Amino acid sequence: MTMQLQQLRYFVMVAELRHFTQAADEMGVSQPTLSKQIHTLEASLGAPLFERIRGDVTLTVAGQTLLPLAQRMIADADAARDAVADIVGLRKGEVRLGATPSLCSSLVPAVLRAYTSEHPGIQLHVSEGSSQDLIDSLLAHSLDLALIVQPEHGADPGLDATELLRESLVVASVVDGPPLTVARQLDLSELRHTPMVMFRVGYDIRDVTLQACERAGFTPKLAVEGGEMDAVLAFVEAGLGVALVPSMVLANRPLLRATPLAPPGMRRTIALAQRRGAVLPHAATALRAVVIEHIASGVLPAGVRAL
Repeated sequence: MTMQLQQLRYFVMVAELRHFTQAADEMGVSQPTLSKQIHTLEASLGAPLFERIRGDVTLTVAGQTLLPLAQRMIADADAARDAVADIVGLRKGEVRLGATPSLCSSLVPAVLRAYTSEHPGIQLHVSEGSSQDLIDSLLAHSLDLALIVQPEHGADPGLDATELLRESLVVASVVDGPPLTVARQLDLSELRHTPMVMFRVGYDIRDVTLQACERAGFTPKLAVEGGEMDAVLAFVEAGLGVALVPSMVLANRPLLRATPLAPPGMRRTIALAQRRGAVLPHAATALRAVVIEHIASGVLPAGVRAL
């Protein structure tokens, strides 16, 4: 036989009240039921826990030894139950989200604002990196979820990816400078002689930009290279050159002008990824729902379309 937690609860209540009937009332069971459980506990331990002399209930030496241990076991079990209840009820917990720099500066703040207003007790950990870095972190179990640029060849087979958005790339230039074109849209080949600000090696948009320029028949003239999103936008604001960027990042950049590209244009797909087959923590499941709900609300910048 083995001890059961409920038997220990009965034992502690009798030890504290020194009365079987009162203990049974307190526990909401009949006195015979409580007595039977105490006898079963004593049998499993191989020693009596109480002495019953002329109506007085006292602890035996075995009972005195068990009491503090039983109290601690019950307290630990209650603490474990409460801790799990906090996690399941999203009163406590943490979630690890990854996103590309462009999404960290555009989509993610609004999503996290909505999430923390619903679940203020959840601790958020946000990692910023290229899509490949984020994919590696997901596969290494360092992230729960990641907002990535979906590769053209599809998601990594180790991931489940839900496509959320399709976003146009535009040419960013300073507002107080001359327009890049007199037309409403710009053919990429028109940037043949225009200095460009280029992202660092390994950054998602760098390879896309260089490949697009090559298809348009020219090698871009680089004024500055090596930055990430914030740096690139700051360099463009400083008048150092133009840059091909996601339309979403220009929403709060009044110093910059967005010039659309002529058809077929350039677009990228944003996906929410997680490890294939992973059981997400409750906090991460809730964040995933908030991301999808935010996209479905339709409050998106120009040039961005929900899928």
